[in-house]
Amino acid sequence: MSIVTVQLGQCGNQIGFEVFDTLFSDSHDFQGLCSKKENEAYQASCQERFFREEENGVPVARAVLIDMEPKVINQTLTKASQSGRWKYGQHACFCQKQGSGNNWAYGYSVHGPRHEESIMNLIQKEVEKCDSLSGFFIIMSIAGGTGSGLGAFITQDLQDQYSNSLRMNQIIWPYGTGEVIVQNYNSIMTLSHLYRSSDALLVHENDAVHKICAKLMNIKQISFSDLNQVLAHQLGSVFQPTYSEEGAFHYRRNPLGDLMENLVPHPEFKMLGIRNIPQMSENSLAYSTFTWTGLLKHLRQMLISNAKMEEGIDWQIRPPISGLPAIGKMSLKKELYFNTSIANLVILRGKEVQNADLEGFKDPALYTSWLQPDIAFNVWKTQRAFNRYEKSAALVSNSQFIVKPLDMIVGKAWNMFASKAYVHQYTKFGIEEEDFLDSFTLLEQVVSSYSNI
Repeated sequence: MSIVTVQLGQCGNQIGFEVFDTLFSDSHDFQGLCSKKENEAYQASCQERFFREEENGVPVARAVLIDMEPKVINQTLTKASQSGRWKYGQHACFCQKQGSGNNWAYGYSVHGPRHEESIMNLIQKEVEKCDSLSGFFIIMSIAGGTGSGLGAFITQDLQDQYSNSLRMNQIIWPYGTGEVIVQNYNSIMTLSHLYRSSDALLVHENDAVHKICAKLMNIKQISFSDLNQVLAHQLGSVFQPTYSEEGAFHYRRNPLGDLMENLVPHPEFKMLGIRNIPQMSENSLAYSTFTWTGLLKHLRQMLISNAKMEEGIDWQIRPPISGLPAIGKMSLKKELYFNTSIANLVILRGKEVQNADLEGFKDPALYTSWLQPDIAFNVWKTQRAFNRYEKSAALVSNSQFIVKPLDMIVGKAWNMFASKAYVHQYTKFGIEEEDFLDSFTLLEQVVSSYSNI
C-alpha cells in the first residue's frame, strides 16, 4: 500500500526532500547485509510505499509540495532532479507569490479557502496514481504561517474527503528560545486543530535534534540541512520495510495502519515521539561495533528517563515497583521523572536481529494500568540493515514525553493572550478570542490526560 506525502511550507518541503532522499539511498544501498533476493524485496516494498515509476525509469516521489512562496519549492525540485536518482512529479506542486507572514490565521483563513480547490485537486491526482492508499503523511512546522495554518486547514480537508484513509502529521516543534514572536500562538492553534483532524502527531523537537547534531554527529556549525538529515534518518528508520510477523519474510503491507494500531489505542492519546540508537557521524560509524544487549539497555533507559539521545542518560530513574506508588509520576513542579508509556513500538534492523532480547520493554511498570504489556508493546524486525548501520533500533513511543513541552508552549501562549498581545493580528483574519480559548481548553485537557496515565 502507498503513502502520499504532503509537504507544507519551507520546513515541510526541506524535510520532505531529505526523507525521500534517505529512503531512496537506503533502499538502493547494496551494503544492506542481506541476500540479493532479500534486498530486492526490500527495495520493491519501499518503492511501492513512497515512489512510482515514470516512463523513463526515474522513480517519482508520491508527494505533493505546497508553499505560498516559490523559492523553497523551486530549490527542492531542482535538488531532486539534479540527483538523477529520483524526482518529484512535474505537476505535483502548488505555490504562490505571497507567503503567510508567520501568521497562522492568514494561512488558515485566507490561503486555505482561497486555494483549497487547486490543492485538493493535486492531492487527488496523486492518490489516483496509487493502486491502494494507506494514507497521508503530512510534514509541517507548527510555529510559522503556511505550514501550520494551511497545514491545519488541509488536514481537515483530508479528513472530510478521505475519511477512510489515515492521516499522520509529522510536526516540527519550535526552538524554546523562539524563532518567531508569535510562535506559541501559531503552535497552540495548529496543535488544537490537528488534535481534531489527525490520527497521530509525530513530534520532533528542534532543540532535541540540534543536540543530536552537536553531541552525536559532532557538527560545529549546525545548518537546517543537518537537522533535516537527522530527522530523515529517524523517519526512514520507522517507515522503511520490516517483516510482517515473527519468522515471516514478507514485508508489511500497510505501515501507517500498523503504526496506528500498535501505538494509538485511544483517540485522546495521539502524540508520538521517536528515539534512535545508535546515531553518529559516518566517520565514527566505521570504527564502532554494537551488541543488541547494549543498544536495547540504553534504548530502554532513554524511554524511562525521557532522554532523546544515548548521551547524558539519567541512569538513576527506575520504573515503580509494582504495588508501590509510582515515584515521581508528576510532582507539583510539573517535572516529569519517570516517563510512563501508553504504547511502545521497537523497530530492529540488521545483523543477528533474531537474537535481540526485548523482555525489558515488556515490564508492566513501564505502562499505564489500563493496557497490558502484550497489547502495549510491539516489535518489528528485519535482517536488512538501515543506512549502513550494522545494527540499529528505533523506538516510537506514545508516552508522557509531551507533557513538559506542551505545558510550556500553552503557558507561554496564555501569558501573551492574557495581556492581549498580538491578538489583533489574528482577529483581523477572522480568528476570534473564543477560538483561542477553545485551543487552550483542548490542549490543557491533553496535558492533564497524559499527566494522569
